[in-house]
Amino acid sequence: MAKSLGARFSFPILVFMAIVGLYMADATDPGPLQDFCVGVTNPNTALFVNGLFCKNPMNVTERDFTYRGFNTPGDTGNELGTSVMMINVTVLPSLNTLGVSVARVDYAPGGVNPPHLHPRASEILTVIDGTLYAGFVTANRIDGSNKLFATVLRKGDLFVFPQGLIHFQINIGRTNAVANVAFGSQNPGVATVGNSVFGSQPSIRVDVLSKAFHVDEDVIEEIQSQFNEVLIKQE
Repeated sequence: MAKSLGARFSFPILVFMAIVGLYMADATDPGPLQDFCVGVTNPNTALFVNGLFCKNPMNVTERDFTYRGFNTPGDTGNELGTSVMMINVTVLPSLNTLGVSVARVDYAPGGVNPPHLHPRASEILTVIDGTLYAGFVTANRIDGSNKLFATVLRKGDLFVFPQGLIHFQINIGRTNAVANVAFGSQNPGVATVGNSVFGSQPSIRVDVLSKAFHVDEDVIEEIQSQFNEVLIKQE
């Protein structure tokens, strides 16, 4: 006859196993409780709740799962020479609870998708046309350094950007380039490094950035003024 669980494990070990089990159960994202949940902004039209108010499944149609125009080139006539078409849950509400989203990125020759990060998702980029130089930088390593992983990508190539790490792409070809991107989140979020550091409102103190970047304060002020000019133009 097999020994009882209590006989095989001491009480402290059982308590530890129980705590670990509870932590693991609490640390994971809850799975969807139904096949889909098309998000709606008006709770009066919703019957089910699963993270967000959901459209009544009886009223859902194929139109809720369809987005048309993903093949339309974006306008790259801007200072960066790029255009990002993000299809996340705010654009296609049926992505709610499904944990995925996509984007199309168009690049003019020399166009750059500047250093940025996605706090809630890893990313897989596929080059549809053109030639890109792309890479990401690790978080601070044990020795305090940060390693760059970068390569040249051509039509048909894939590159992975891990969640939360700063990454970028630039079109190094002589023609326009296009890439499709897949994210592991319905809303990956984005923080552009330059905008966040030098274009925040209100601005980060000049002395903080001067010491952080090891440059004179007048250099920081000049950079901040450039980002403020961009914000004014956008308004």
